[in-house]
Amino acid sequence: MTSSLPPRARHHWVITLVCVDQPGIVHAVSGAIVRASGNITESQQFTSADTGRFFMRLQVECPAPRAELEAELAPVVEKYAMESVIDVVGRPVRTLVLASTAGNCVNDLLFRQRGGQLPIEVPLVLSNHGTLRDLVGFYGVPFESLPITDAASKAAFEARVIEAIEEEDIELVVLARYMQILSPELCELLAGRAINIHHSFLPGFKGANPYKQAHARGVKLIGATAHFVTGDLDEGPIIEQNVVRVDHSRTPAELVSIGQDEESRTLTQAVTWFAEHRVLLDGARTIIFR
Repeated sequence: MTSSLPPRARHHWVITLVCVDQPGIVHAVSGAIVRASGNITESQQFTSADTGRFFMRLQVECPAPRAELEAELAPVVEKYAMESVIDVVGRPVRTLVLASTAGNCVNDLLFRQRGGQLPIEVPLVLSNHGTLRDLVGFYGVPFESLPITDAASKAAFEARVIEAIEEEDIELVVLARYMQILSPELCELLAGRAINIHHSFLPGFKGANPYKQAHARGVKLIGATAHFVTGDLDEGPIIEQNVVRVDHSRTPAELVSIGQDEESRTLTQAVTWFAEHRVLLDGARTIIFR
């Protein structure tokens, strides 16, 4: 006899789990998913020899809604004292973009968002300059600029950042060549959910014109590093790095162009991995499940 009930819709979930490593974790997690009638479509795991922590990322097709899946996993999460996240695969992550005057990273993020290549949703771009207003407006994204000229205006800008996070249900903050140092208080508030892009040279060049300095020193490699923001300037856990080889024939303008391409590519990759729940923190470093 054929049932007259309609088939249950199948959901596609992404699950991340972090706990102290011990025997039986994978078996317990798999059993809970089977009990929820789930099918594992992707699975990655890693045990950190440095911290003794176990990391796991799963994608599961399952007829059970979130509440049912959470209920099946709850005893496992409790037994192993897990940090757990369940989300919909491909759900756009609410993202606030901070910018200054350089448009390369902002343009790449918004272009890929609009084209469906990047699983984020940007409800607002905040900048301490008005330079990028037309660029951001081209993508139909709201833009606000608040100049930073002293400590008071910097505090006002950061207050607006916090307000926007609350108003727009922001899950990720991206510093897309935002050329201001965040206060320790804001760094703490955004711990693990703020990504910065930094030009990385060997040797390292600081200041406003790193590419000019690199040209003067005849560098052979230029690149970029995407990392989480912490109170220690440019020392947060690294998410992605890219480099490209150059030689003496490159002009400063060519180095700028090459470097900006690497910055955009590196930041976009880091944001993609974060939005797909592929980045897990292990102390001062990251575990990336590609």
